[in-house]
Amino acid sequence: MDDSKASVAERIEMFQGDVDKLSAYLPWLIKNSGAKLWNTYTPENSGPGTLKVPVYDSTLLAFVKAVQKTRFYNKYYVYTYSKYRIRDYKDELRLIEKAELKDMEVLGDILARYIQKGMVKGAVWNEGVEYGVYEKVITKMKEIIEFYTRPGK
Repeated sequence: MDDSKASVAERIEMFQGDVDKLSAYLPWLIKNSGAKLWNTYTPENSGPGTLKVPVYDSTLLAFVKAVQKTRFYNKYYVYTYSKYRIRDYKDELRLIEKAELKDMEVLGDILARYIQKGMVKGAVWNEGVEYGVYEKVITKMKEIIEFYTRPGK
């Protein structure tokens, strides 16, 4: 029994700081869920072959950088997607809903997928907000941490 409590305490301690950092973005994510947070900029006097530059919401970019500085930023997220047969955001949302403390890495890998894919195709960052994946992941992480850290546990 003591080993499991120590293990739980270690896992909570390992993730709590990162979850607290990302939770700061939760009100913004809830407010912007389903919104398109990027536009394209086309320079004046441009012709038909001119490159359009994507312009992203500054809070979204700050969120991306915050995730990159956490332990949830895992470049091997693809193994989790393969293991759990995650194909689209609906599978992600189902997995998030069922997640427990033992699944914190899985939740982190879902975040990592959006952040890393967004480095190549920026529209993916917006998909995380649009589909509500960021919001659900961080809310679930926060719920898990709060469950184990509330008084009486």
